Amino acid sequence: MEGLHQLAATATTQLLATRSEDEDAPPTWCVSAVPGPNGNVPVSACNAYYNYDPQFAPSLAVAIIFGIITVIHIVEAFLYKKKYSWVIIMGSLWETIAFAIHCLGTKDQQVAAYSVAWTLLFLLAPLWINAYAYMTFARMVQYWHPEQKVFLKAKTIGMWFVLADIVSFIIQAAGGVMASPGNDPEYIKRGLDIYTGGTALQQFFIFIFIGLMIVFQRRVSQVGNVGYTYANETGGVPKKSYRPLLFALYGTLLFITIRIMFRIVEFAKGFGPENPIPFNEVYIYALDVLPMMVALLILAVFHPGRFLIGPDSEFPKISRKEKKAIKMMRREEKRNAKRGIVDSEASSTRY
Repeated sequence: MEGLHQLAATATTQLLATRSEDEDAPPTWCVSAVPGPNGNVPVSACNAYYNYDPQFAPSLAVAIIFGIITVIHIVEAFLYKKKYSWVIIMGSLWETIAFAIHCLGTKDQQVAAYSVAWTLLFLLAPLWINAYAYMTFARMVQYWHPEQKVFLKAKTIGMWFVLADIVSFIIQAAGGVMASPGNDPEYIKRGLDIYTGGTALQQFFIFIFIGLMIVFQRRVSQVGNVGYTYANETGGVPKKSYRPLLFALYGTLLFITIRIMFRIVEFAKGFGPENPIPFNEVYIYALDVLPMMVALLILAVFHPGRFLIGPDSEFPKISRKEKKAIKMMRREEKRNAKRGIVDSEASSTRY
């Protein structure tokens, strides 16, 4: 911070007065500073694209760690043959790309594109991880639950919660774009409010989802592991316990929640001097980067492919012919139902 104050004191500044379309409106003053080392300027300057002086070393370290985790998830996806693992790979890859771009931004802080790209990828990457947790739990219900449903069918759970995650994604993306550096302060404030609303909505869905997980845990603990991974001459290999994977999902959602709460507190307090969070890079690494790293590592150590084994571990695929046959059967059932109603009406009129 001392370096920022020195830069603010020595920088050549220019006052730029801009008026709105209303001639009677008071002028809006903006201070533009001559960039210092790495393009850094005071936070209050018009040409400031960061709320602090971003450091190269931690961003490089984070990019490397996320890159390693991404490679691990790619290898596990092929090793365990879980096609839906592309979702977690996207989340980890977005984090990696975000901080690779951030490394460039720390050395050239006057390139707005670096700041915008880093901000959007960094803010939205956790939604991929969240969606992966939803998809994994849906398969757990299909695999371990005796009725293959928790209020809703297993596949329906995955579909609706992923849809909810997409809605949260769209809201947060819209807020993130509006809050991009270089926009009008009021426009940025509105964007941050929209983004915060999106994260709050995401957390609301997580709380509901945890409730379903608790119901699932209570039911499956009553009946124990049901069935076998593969049938063979000796009767098959019993399914592994659901507990390690379930508690891994609890842990993942806990760290996502920590990250969401941090973001809500960060943006809800505004950008005044009473709120130091947005102006200190340490908070981002401690309360956003670290929780997401731990969440990704948990899902790498307790990969679903280690526990969801066998034909029941994935939702059954229906071919086009089977879909057409099902549609024809439903149409025939409706026709028969209508005929039954007509026949009953006709017989009643006879008597």
